[in-house]
Amino acid sequence: MTETKALPPQMDIQELLETLPHRFPFLMVDRITAWEAGKRAVGYKNVSVNEPFFPGHFPGRPIMPGVLIIEAMAQVAATLAVRGAGKGNQVYLLGVDDYRVRKPVVPGDRLDLEAEVIKVKGVFWRFKATAKVDGQVVASGEFLASVTNAAGEPATIEKKDKE
Repeated sequence: MTETKALPPQMDIQELLETLPHRFPFLMVDRITAWEAGKRAVGYKNVSVNEPFFPGHFPGRPIMPGVLIIEAMAQVAATLAVRGAGKGNQVYLLGVDDYRVRKPVVPGDRLDLEAEVIKVKGVFWRFKATAKVDGQVVASGEFLASVTNAAGEPATIEKKDKE
């Protein structure tokens, strides 16, 4: 087995742009602050009044749409399946289970996002995710995703040798 360099436990916006295919206005993560290969990722999105969805959701009382909170949590989860598994992996959201929005997310909030891998079976990955603002849960749920490499085969996380 060849030794591989351990990945740092954080990702800045430049690495997120290299890792995820999303771009403005659909890149919903600003930074990953904690990351454990194939296990858990924590990140955040700074919610600005300038977000392109606020003028229509809702005029006079801007609230981040719940489906975009799902997307933000799913993007944090996707870093677990893509980073460290080689270039070319593709992650597709297949389903959302037990999703609940508990409080509105508004301009000026920092949306803290955490995703954890629950199970991997073939191309199917199940994640549990939570979104918080000021330490209070604003949304949570589970995701099912398909994760394949460029050849359409199940993606695997490289095992890191201990130093």
